[in-house]
Amino acid sequence: MQFQVENSPFTKEQVEHLNRLLPTLTEAQKIWLSGCLAASFGGESAATIEGHGEVSAATAPVQAPAVAAREVTVLFGSQTGNGQGLADELTKKLEEKDFTVTLSSMDDFKPKSIKDAEDLLIIASTHGEGDPPDNALSFYEFLHSKRAPKLQNVRFSVLSLGDSSYEYFCQTGKDFDKRLEELGAERLHSRVDCDVDFEDSADEWFEGVLNRLNESRNEQGNSPVSQTTGGDSSSAPVYSRKKPFDAEILENLNLNGRGSNKETRHLELDLESSNLMYEPGDSLGIFPQNDPVLVDQLMDALGWNPEESVQVDKQGEVRSVREALLSFFEITRLTKPLLEQAAELTGNKQLAALIEPEQKEELKEYLEGRDLLDLIKDYKLQASPQEFVPILRKIPPRLYSIASSLKANPDEVHLTIGALRYDAHGRSRSGVCSVQCAERSQPGDALPVYIQHNPNFKLPENPDTPIIMIGAGTGVAPYRAFLEEREEIKAEGKTWLFFGEQHFRSDFLYQTEWQKWLKEGVLTRMDVAFSRDTEEKVYVQHRMLEKSKELYQWLVEGAVIYVCGDEKHMAHDVQNALLTILEQEGSMGKEEAEDYLSKMRQEKRYQRDVY
Repeated sequence: MQFQVENSPFTKEQVEHLNRLLPTLTEAQKIWLSGCLAASFGGESAATIEGHGEVSAATAPVQAPAVAAREVTVLFGSQTGNGQGLADELTKKLEEKDFTVTLSSMDDFKPKSIKDAEDLLIIASTHGEGDPPDNALSFYEFLHSKRAPKLQNVRFSVLSLGDSSYEYFCQTGKDFDKRLEELGAERLHSRVDCDVDFEDSADEWFEGVLNRLNESRNEQGNSPVSQTTGGDSSSAPVYSRKKPFDAEILENLNLNGRGSNKETRHLELDLESSNLMYEPGDSLGIFPQNDPVLVDQLMDALGWNPEESVQVDKQGEVRSVREALLSFFEITRLTKPLLEQAAELTGNKQLAALIEPEQKEELKEYLEGRDLLDLIKDYKLQASPQEFVPILRKIPPRLYSIASSLKANPDEVHLTIGALRYDAHGRSRSGVCSVQCAERSQPGDALPVYIQHNPNFKLPENPDTPIIMIGAGTGVAPYRAFLEEREEIKAEGKTWLFFGEQHFRSDFLYQTEWQKWLKEGVLTRMDVAFSRDTEEKVYVQHRMLEKSKELYQWLVEGAVIYVCGDEKHMAHDVQNALLTILEQEGSMGKEEAEDYLSKMRQEKRYQRDVY
């Protein structure tokens, strides 16, 4: 924008000076100049300056020419909802600073329009063996294809979510970061890789990105519009992952019958006064405690005084070392970063040799199934609590699919938790949270919880849409929530459940409820597979193939398919069965069937909650 001499109170020479000066001013210089001009008029209103009368728009004080601010695009790829939650939080922070923001899941974003993005912020989790989450697959594949456009005018930054106990830690985020650079985009801020205790790292990335965007805006001559946000008049606390709610246990029942080699707990928790809301398909996060017996064994091996004080967070909170190991730090899983830090701290040469690059396979084998006590004993490590505790990562919350509808159970949330017990490397092991719930949690006790919303596993908006639910073991939990919800809203659409477990007599979870819903028509049909009741093992994917014609017909009618359970085996086998059905019943080739299933996923007709 250029100022003109016409209709202005300035001479041609003055206008030329203004046009040269104003675009070069920093925000601080503009503010200083504005104050200086105001002071020179003795505080009088610009509209009534003596000798000028009313000042028209044409003769008003000149402002710096406006430069269009760059738009920010926030894209997230999220399986369990952590990535989306962070994307929502970042978007809110940006909008509070008056940035123009577009927020989208990668599945809902038109990949080709990435060339039109200006400042691109990507939040991506890593799933399975370094794979993108389901709602990032299409965007990931496009970006890594030959069709991906050059991105010379795009600036970007990536926040990666992962788990350092896995070999391909934060791989999806690393892939996005590398590919965007290859396509010519400019790095706005360095990538940050987050472990399971991601809050502090994510906050640091937020701050870095916001600072860089603000610097850029000031360089462009754009200043944020000041906003005054009124305080929240409500005194009710807001519970979240950062501030969990202590939910009282109302019921804790074993769902398995006599003779079962499994223990599956049904927990009912009281949410009254929490203001926590959830929908079917969401998960409940629980912050667990480590096994007190394991904690005591660990302190004995290290020779620590359990009452010695240690700092447990960056804010300086202090606890006894026993309480810190019980409630704050992870001691049941080993990660490569932990071994690297332990080797550096203790100077142990054997441990240092294990983490050398050429020992990759040996390290992988050692990490599998071992815990901190194994590490201490195997390498005879010694250190003080103050030295050792800071290298431990925070104990991560455990997520469980919610097994209830809030409409059917006001102020309550129900869970289905399988107790994990196994032997490895000469010791008995147990799941941190699952066995706490099975053995050390009684009605009347409380568990610190929060709601993890999962927009990628939701009932269809139209209750008349048919749904097909596939799950094994505790993977049936969200379907109990689905049917409770559909019963409450009197949904008319057809429903079909495929359920698998080991034995009909002892492992038919929620049997009476499914039978009741079948009788009432809430559940249209149900097929079961009890793998240990027949000479040849039969799983849910086999039942699907047996009913391939009917299942394909439901797909033609627009049914939505849900899969919940183990990703590596069950979910993988179910997907192969679906592809086979599409090929056989739909007369499709392999690529056509894969494209069909990919399109279903993009249309939210193929949803998975896998772990």
